[in-house]
Amino acid sequence: MQRVIIDEPYEFVPPVYSDWWPRILRLYLRRHIRKVYGVHSFEFRGIERLQASIAAGHSIMLTPNHSRMADPMVLGVMAIEAGTYLYAMASWHLFKQSWFQTFMIRRMGAFSVLREGNDRQAIDTAINILLERRRALVMFPEGALTRHNDLVEEMMEGPSFIARQVAKRIKKQSLPGEMVIHPVAIRYAFQGDMEAALLPILDEFEERFSWYPQHHLSLVQRITKIGETLLALKEMEYLGTPRNGNPYERAERLIEHVLGDLEARWELKDTSGGVMARAKRLRTVILADMMAGRVTPEERQRRWRDLSASYYVQQMSHYPRDYILREKNLPERVVETVERFEEDFTDQTHKFEPFHVVVQVGEAIVVSPHRDRAAEDDPVMVEVKQQLQSMLDEMAAERTPV
Repeated sequence: MQRVIIDEPYEFVPPVYSDWWPRILRLYLRRHIRKVYGVHSFEFRGIERLQASIAAGHSIMLTPNHSRMADPMVLGVMAIEAGTYLYAMASWHLFKQSWFQTFMIRRMGAFSVLREGNDRQAIDTAINILLERRRALVMFPEGALTRHNDLVEEMMEGPSFIARQVAKRIKKQSLPGEMVIHPVAIRYAFQGDMEAALLPILDEFEERFSWYPQHHLSLVQRITKIGETLLALKEMEYLGTPRNGNPYERAERLIEHVLGDLEARWELKDTSGGVMARAKRLRTVILADMMAGRVTPEERQRRWRDLSASYYVQQMSHYPRDYILREKNLPERVVETVERFEEDFTDQTHKFEPFHVVVQVGEAIVVSPHRDRAAEDDPVMVEVKQQLQSMLDEMAAERTPV
């Protein structure tokens, strides 16, 4: 399991409020992204929309999709192209990896948020940043890294809640301008030799399974076979035996079984929403006493088993149905699937390259101080998701399948 869940007492990490560091780091940003993430080239669209909102003096929030670790830094390059810098709300675990990472991301404008709780300091910091209007604020509305370019996951309502609080203050204080949200679509195109990049990884998986190398199968057939084997391993872990049938339907049943079992064990009455929302509620209740140091070592170990289960079902939900097909695959979708295998089952990932990234800024959404309570889903987040999916669909249509 990746180190994304921290069972220590939470301490808010503020951003560094200075333009000096971004001004210096901008000189190395593209080089860093290429070296660490394999992104070799950039294309930016719709930047004039962001520049227009800046010129109008609006409070600006950017809500990008989140498919790769490079996303925050790619947005930094986009902001430089637009003549500005950014602040970003980032999960607390990113500040707990290494002192160097914490040092760097704070100076690029990131501040922490505790995803498993009501982080009043993070909310207040976000509201103040938006009211001061020195920079736009980035919030990732999917709430987690998805590892897939072309499908947008369920939207968390945190961005719209914060945006409405700002809109209320703008109205109450009779401030000029509006509170606006710009959805930002980020899509990566893999431009390397797909087979040369992936075949060694597939060989490694097959060797772990003690299989004879499956070289008689096509690339996608091998990926499919490995994926079904990894699913069967999780079924053995949580159900006691592998199941038969369509792998996507098996995964959905496994996810529902594990979540339902955990929600019953932790006596959660609210089981609404998608996998992300349900997993977040579980983490919140499981972690509370762990972070406060109120559990025995034996109880801590038991809770870690439950946290691990909630983590893996969340990861399983990020394997979209029919994302790669028997024919006419987009290279980046195939690469992303193998990356998820590595991340979920080995906790390691290779660097694949070269990638080309396209970043498109969407139309400004003016946020009202009040939510339409008659609407089942938050209208602002519905529009954010629609814009993101539409832009990603258009970008994907430009790609040539292999």
